[in-house]
Parts: sequence; C-alpha cells; structure tokens
Amino acid sequence: MTGSAPHSPALTDVVARLRAELGDAVDTSDAALEAARTDRSGHRSAAAPLAVVRARSTADVQAACRAAHATRTPLVTRGAGTGLAGGAVAGAGELVLDLSGMDRILEVVPEDRVAVVEPGVLNGALNTHLADHGLWWAPDPASKDISTVGGNIAMNAGGLLCAKYGVTREAVLGLEVVLADGTVLSLGHRTVKGVTGYDLTALMIGSEGTLGVITQAVLALRPLVPGAVHTVGAFFPDVTAGAAAAAAITGDGLVPAIMELMDEATLAAVRAHAADDDAARLPETGAFLLVQADGEGAAAQADRMAELARAAGGQTTVTADPVEADRLVALRRTAFPALEALGTPLVEDVAVPRSRMVEMFARIGEIERATGLLIPTTAHAGDGNLHPILLFGEASRVGGEGGGEIPAEVWEAAGMLFRAGLELGGTLTGEHGVGLLKRAFLRDELGDAQHALQERIKAVFDPHGILNPGKVFTPLP
Repeated sequence: MTGSAPHSPALTDVVARLRAELGDAVDTSDAALEAARTDRSGHRSAAAPLAVVRARSTADVQAACRAAHATRTPLVTRGAGTGLAGGAVAGAGELVLDLSGMDRILEVVPEDRVAVVEPGVLNGALNTHLADHGLWWAPDPASKDISTVGGNIAMNAGGLLCAKYGVTREAVLGLEVVLADGTVLSLGHRTVKGVTGYDLTALMIGSEGTLGVITQAVLALRPLVPGAVHTVGAFFPDVTAGAAAAAAITGDGLVPAIMELMDEATLAAVRAHAADDDAARLPETGAFLLVQADGEGAAAQADRMAELARAAGGQTTVTADPVEADRLVALRRTAFPALEALGTPLVEDVAVPRSRMVEMFARIGEIERATGLLIPTTAHAGDGNLHPILLFGEASRVGGEGGGEIPAEVWEAAGMLFRAGLELGGTLTGEHGVGLLKRAFLRDELGDAQHALQERIKAVFDPHGILNPGKVFTPLP
C-alpha cells in the first residue's frame, strides 16, 4: 500500500478543479485507475487512485501540480509503468500524472550531439529516429522497446551497455522540471561542459518522482559505433566458472560493450521457455556468459575474450553475424519472462564491486540453502550488478488478481541478499531504484545522518510532501 501525504477531506474537489481546467485529460475510468495500481514490480496498491491526468504539455503538468499543491493531494508521476520497484504505483487518495502522451522529439542537433525530448519518448523509438542522423542515445535497459526516457531519468536506469557507456546520468545534460507548486525550472546546460552552481540536474536524475516532474530532457548523444559487433557466447559448467571468466575479461583490461551472465537455474528456465529448435542448441545444464565487443579492434577483442572464457572452462561461440548475435542476446532478454513461468518473481537488484561478484554468487547460493527458496540470478557482469529473482507461490504477478502480499520468508531472504551485498562493499540497487519495495532497507546503506539529510532535501523541493509520497523514504508513524 502506498503512503499518503495530508490532503483536503473533499478529495473530489481536486478532480473537479482539474476537469474544469484540463477537460477530458482527466481520466477516472475503471480501466485507467486499475492500471495505475501496479507496475512491472507486480506490487499492487490496496485501492484505486482518484484520477489519472494524461498530460500533453508542460502547462498540463503545471496545472496538475498547482491543484495537488493547493489541496495537499498526493501526486504520483507515471510513464510506461515498466519500473521494478513499485515507484509508479498509486493508491487511495492519490492523483496519477501520466506523462506517456508527452512523446515528442523536439529537436536534434547533430553538430552538438544533443537531442531535446519529452519524457514519454520510448528508448527504442528515440534510437530509431537518431539513427538517421548517425547518432544514438546510450542507455539500454532490457525494456528499451517499452520504457520511456523520462522513466529512465527518474530512476537513473542502467541496462546491458553500462559497463562501457555508463548509466543514464552520464547521458543527460539538462532538464526542464516542474516543482510541486507548479514552478518550472530549467536545469543544466546544452554545452559539453558546465559547472555553474550546484548540479541540480544530477540530483533530479534518480530522484524517483519525489523532487519534481521531468517535462523535457537535453540528452547527450554519441556517434553510431562503426564496424561489426562481435559476439561471444560461452557456456560453463556452473555460474562460478562463468563469473571467474567475467572477472578475467575485465581484469585483462578489456571493456566489452555487453557482458551478461545467467546462472544454472536461469539458463534452465530459458531452455524450457524456448522454442524446440532453440532449446536444442542449449546445454542440459550450466551457466551462460554473453559478451559483445564493438568499435575499433572488436574482432581481436572478441577473440581474446573467448580465449579467456575457454581458459575458465567455457565452451565458446564467436560470431559477427547479426542474426546469430541476436539469438544469443535473446537468451538474456528472455530470462525474466522464462522465470515468470516458474512462480511469482520478486526481482532484486544488488550491485557489488566486479572483483567480488564470485563471492556474491556464493552468498546467494548460501541464502538459497538457508531459506529453501529458488533464487535464479542474472548479472550485468561487466559492472557487477546482479539480479537475484526470488521465486515463490504460483506463477502469477506479486499482488495481482489472486495474488497477495510477499510472504515474510521472502522478505527475510531479500534482506539477507541486501546485507550480503552491503558487506561486500556494494549497494541495495544498481538500477531499479528504491521505490516502495526497498524503502525499509534504505537507512541500512545510507546511515542515519545521510538518510536525514536526504529527507531534508526532499522537504526543500516538496514542502508539503505531495510528490510520490511513501516512495524511497519510509513514512513516519
């Protein structure tokens, strides 16, 4: 259940006010309200929100913020709903601000390698458009075909290419942001360099809708990488050997564009989920490491990566054929739907230093044995970001129809995962964010002093606590 900020008892007044100003952009249909109760995390609020405001412009966003601010009504910003931490889930007494309709690419300046876009633009659609200019935007979450740029920025999303090209924060130069009271800020710059004042752009990136509403973004683009991409697929007897190969590749000074690792349970699920002809190509048991090299010297890099994988016990395939490469990448991209068929998934997101990834896989195995839960794990092995997926119950979404709350023993196992990651010098979340699902553990990483400081920063931007209340920070009693 989401938290709520104090609000006017006449909650329908805010809906009437918004209807008078925005007309049919205010949606109170059952379908719209039900959809806003959940996201890809599977968490489901206990009751439906008041209304969904489908913004088409910055002016619409301002109107929604002003109405919410005046009536002290909680406001939850939402894009495509692909988040995995419950950050876009809305509940009783809350308004939903849907930005998915703000999907225009406003400007592309090839000479400056800059694009200006609205938050509802899809990652995949953006890069299709930019390809005509010989450019691309580097953030590449697994959900790139359905996730929005605004959601990526709000969560500081990662993805498969982070090891070489960085997370979302490194690809954003500036933002237009609407504050809780409707004030519009223009943050950052369009220049390569810019150090005027505090870096409020960086503060907004990853703020999960708690500080302001992003209505435009100035994106830093890259030239398309020339030449063929060379892909290495390596199968190992177990994930420990695969993790050792990944460590050997980074330790050798190589910087793969993609390096993804799936453990034995994940590969088995993918094999069961695959079409018969694809399944026949996969080993009966073992782990899978996917590595890609791009740019100058990619062929030689891929050969060296394959050599290191074989030295760690892997059976390798090296290809420059894009069709074969897509087949290998598809193994990784289909991991989550394959695991959904086995039970209700709680997708976790810890990151550790790359040098300690083998230890983290070992700790996950210990937690499996201690709890009796199956915890298949995939990893962005190039940057040490692991996704342990705790499976329980029937094959249905968390909190969905016929679902329910996450069992206490699953949360206990999740806490063990978080503590293990922190003990190894890591973090609670590498890319999914805190949202609802990790807020109870935030203080464990930040400590009391930093936790209190971050709460005070939130209060400066949002003094009445109406923006995405109950997310990131645990509500006070």
